[in-house]
Amino acid sequence: MKLKYFAWLRHSMGCESESIALPDGISNVGMLLDWLANRDERFRRAFDYIDVVLVSVNDEYANRDHPVRDDDEVVLAPPIAGG
Repeated sequence: MKLKYFAWLRHSMGCESESIALPDGISNVGMLLDWLANRDERFRRAFDYIDVVLVSVNDEYANRDHPVRDDDEVVLAPPIAGG
């Protein structure tokens, strides 16, 4: 699975994207986010505000119930505010 990060998440993660192997038993966006948040300190810090992050799977916005597979591209992008 390819994970792509935007805005402050990119800064927090220290990279624009990375590839991961989706663990057995992770079948939807919610499970993926919960697993990532507990993966290591880098994810724990970056995911402090994960509830406001927009998620897309293969260029389609996705809620926590959206299925994920190992060959998906998942984008995590905080909402952008302008002024």
